[in-house]
Amino acid sequence: MGKLKLLLLCGPLLAALACAEDRLALDFQKPPFSSRPWTYWMWMDGNLSREGLTADLEAMQRAGIGGVIIMEVDVGIPKGPVKFMSAEWRQLFTHVVNEAERLGLQITLNAGPGWTGSGGPWVKPGQSMQHLVASSIDVSGPTNFSALLPRPTPRKPYFGTGGLPPELLKAQNEFYRDVAVLAFPTPVGNERIADTDHKALYVRDPYSSMPGVKPFIPSSANYPMPPAGTTIGSGTILNISDHLDADGKLTWTAPAGNWTVVRFGRTSTGANTRPAPAPGLGLESDKFDKSALDAHFDQFVGSLLREIGPRKNKDAGLTSLHIDSWEMGAQNWTGAFRDEFKRRRGYDALRYLPVMTGRVVESREVSERFLWDVRQTAQELVIENHAQHLKELGRQHGLGLSIEPYDMNPTADLNLGAVADVPMCEFWANCFESWYSVFEASSIAHTGGKRIVAAESFTSDDKERWQFHPGSLKALGDWAFCTGVNRIVFHRYAHQPWLDRAPGMTMGPYGVHWERTQTWWDMVPDFHEYLARCQFLLRQGDAVADILYLTPEGAPQVFRPPKSAVRGNPPDHLEYNFNACSPDMLIARASVKRGQIIFPGGTSYRLLALPNVDTMTPTLLRKVKDLAKAGATIVGAPPRKSPSLVNYPQCDVEVRNLAREIWGDSAMPQSVATRKLGRGRVFWGGDLTKHTEQGGLPEDAVFEIYPDYIGLSSILRADGLPADFESDGPLRFTHRREGDTEIYFVANRSAETSIQTARFRVKGKAPELWNPLNGELRRAQVWEEREERTFVPLKLDPHGSVFVVFRDRSKAPRGKQGRNWEEFATTQSITGPWDVSFQSNRGAPEKIGLDTLLDWSKHPDLGVKFFSGKATYRTTFVFNPISGGQQQKHFLDLGRVEVMARVRLNGKDIGVVWKSPYRVDVGDALKPGENVLEVTVANLWPNRLIGDAGLPEQERIAKTTWNPFTKDTTLLESGLLGPVSLQISKP
Repeated sequence: MGKLKLLLLCGPLLAALACAEDRLALDFQKPPFSSRPWTYWMWMDGNLSREGLTADLEAMQRAGIGGVIIMEVDVGIPKGPVKFMSAEWRQLFTHVVNEAERLGLQITLNAGPGWTGSGGPWVKPGQSMQHLVASSIDVSGPTNFSALLPRPTPRKPYFGTGGLPPELLKAQNEFYRDVAVLAFPTPVGNERIADTDHKALYVRDPYSSMPGVKPFIPSSANYPMPPAGTTIGSGTILNISDHLDADGKLTWTAPAGNWTVVRFGRTSTGANTRPAPAPGLGLESDKFDKSALDAHFDQFVGSLLREIGPRKNKDAGLTSLHIDSWEMGAQNWTGAFRDEFKRRRGYDALRYLPVMTGRVVESREVSERFLWDVRQTAQELVIENHAQHLKELGRQHGLGLSIEPYDMNPTADLNLGAVADVPMCEFWANCFESWYSVFEASSIAHTGGKRIVAAESFTSDDKERWQFHPGSLKALGDWAFCTGVNRIVFHRYAHQPWLDRAPGMTMGPYGVHWERTQTWWDMVPDFHEYLARCQFLLRQGDAVADILYLTPEGAPQVFRPPKSAVRGNPPDHLEYNFNACSPDMLIARASVKRGQIIFPGGTSYRLLALPNVDTMTPTLLRKVKDLAKAGATIVGAPPRKSPSLVNYPQCDVEVRNLAREIWGDSAMPQSVATRKLGRGRVFWGGDLTKHTEQGGLPEDAVFEIYPDYIGLSSILRADGLPADFESDGPLRFTHRREGDTEIYFVANRSAETSIQTARFRVKGKAPELWNPLNGELRRAQVWEEREERTFVPLKLDPHGSVFVVFRDRSKAPRGKQGRNWEEFATTQSITGPWDVSFQSNRGAPEKIGLDTLLDWSKHPDLGVKFFSGKATYRTTFVFNPISGGQQQKHFLDLGRVEVMARVRLNGKDIGVVWKSPYRVDVGDALKPGENVLEVTVANLWPNRLIGDAGLPEQERIAKTTWNPFTKDTTLLESGLLGPVSLQISKP
């Protein structure tokens, strides 16, 4: 939009400003390319064509998409002719990079074939993810023992073998390396650590999709003491590894008594690259070993970089690498694990290895602490030797890194995601509750000083069935924006190798169909521009949040907001927004300024809410003390012990001493108490810090670990801090601050119109209303300041949204009269008759006539009944303007549309409507006398697919790789349903 248009818009609104120089408003109206949404671009098992790849990219560019994440997968679609990573495949990939550079599009490449992780057929078993495995025998001494020890059996891969070729499966099963042979007096009974599979990282179930998976593994201060004689004394463990020969034969003189001999080794976990195409099937690379990643990188990314050669446009084409949601399970060993453990933890893991089999060494507490240290070491190795190393390898070639840091990973999500240049999350449109990852990704960005929060968006299963469209997705997208997302990445766009088939290629039942073969594709740019406007403003400045939740130490670790701090499904934050912070992030980046906890380049917070857990390391507790003394407000109960065996038992003495410095010597108060510490304060007791004994057993764990939101908000209110945003209706919000400019995004959760007086924590500035649907700007006519806030009446359409921007400090009068929105009145009904022309080659007649508007699926002609595509309605009407009246804006209201429409009046394109209300400004296209109205309506694909289900294959009109319908499936309402009317508005 040019400067003249902006001036015309600004004239009555922002008279005090030089509007033509208002870069923020100009970029909002015409958002930069970098603000565009992205999409996953799924290549379906060799179904590739040069012309189809170019057509896809050009269609994306025209539609307003800014970038893609490329993955090649096999989800059951018939195999195509282009073999993955063949010379032809690499040439096509190079073509795609060159085309993207030409078009200004950015490409992110998944770090390996499929979507699981980083691996392939080039990964040798010794370079793959590994487990510590064990076998045992009993020996009665004294005796001279000489026999073959049973070789430990590999564990079954979590997801099976995934179709690995026989030779690779054989190599995987045969891979084995000895780690140690230990002997110890056989304990009495069968005392075992509970849930060792999870605690020792043999298993990490998918958190997003499997009910009952624990967000973290609790550490207790009080583990029950095992009965006497049931544990293994660490001093009684003998290392007899040198007595084992290369063939697995143990020759050892056993002392008197009953002995248990355990042979420890390492094997491949069997995690593989499913669902990669067959030529890309292979083992996942060792996530603890840099050299394993080096080898994989060279074989996959490196070979493609060599094929591409020097890049001409480094701001487009291949610009980034990607780690998708962690779905390859856990690992707990590598060749150098023992050395790394000793270097990082300061003690040798050898004498505690029996704990990995569930046995108790010394005591339950000591054994649980050792397992905590194993998980901590595993986390550090994944982050440093895999994620961070991949980032460094990419940097050498000018590539960034995005990460979805959740699901089956053996790390704390917030720690893994902190490595990314672009932290990512995902939210589904109709099933898995992965919304927690959105709170995680926004927290990572806001505490880590990262500008972009990307989201795999609208992911779906077979319930989608071509029924999603922009209007059906807007409310969920607005929720994501209010939760911190500012880059939508559609899941997904299936590459269309054909130029003559529609709807064409699919990803089977997975994902929303977001392709150039969609019926409404030429209308989708308006929706993409809406997203781009939102994403542009939601990247300005810093996010505003008041509460910072500190996650517990340890791994794995998922942050789920406390139930008291959210409402609805998907959950919205309440009037005081919040983020989460990992202990590592707090230690490395947090400081205090003017009583607020701040992060360089990130958000600042009014208080730190500690998790109400039993344990905390001295290092973290020392940081909490330092923040409090510097002026921070801390809310939470004192820990009692360290979770780690490092420097045990002195570490517990340090924890108690530090806790005494912070909370004093008094017992837990029954009501909320406050203690001054340096320039800061500590709140605890009462409902804020109810402490639940966990008993050391995960089934007894309480995962609602944070202070109650009501208590936290009460502290903020008592400090004189009003709610950031409030209304009495179904409104959600987010808030960003750019210098002196306050930017609020407000969205209506309801499918009904909402009229509310919203209260904003801003004073001294006039509110402006910025409409992301069309880029229009207006100053609020009615508003007032009181109670340290600004009250602004708002009217939001069903699932409507608006930006409320505060930046003008001029002493403009507070509006007492007028409205902040337009009211519409119908002046003329447009009833037809209608000539309707249908898109060719879709089974419908070329043209039909309608005296009144009719749902296509109710039409007697089967070609119309089962039609999917675009049809253009034409009619004429006479407009007689009222002379002598006030100049008024005219709108065309289409009533009900199923599902999108483009409107032309007298040959002039006056816009696309994709959501309710289906109303468009006619501008200067309306003329006195006769007017010609054309409305091109696009419906959805199901009706044609339902019709085709009753036809022989050779007679079917739609060409696709997936049709989930039967001939008896209920048809969808389609077409222009009206009533159509001409309306006027007054501001």
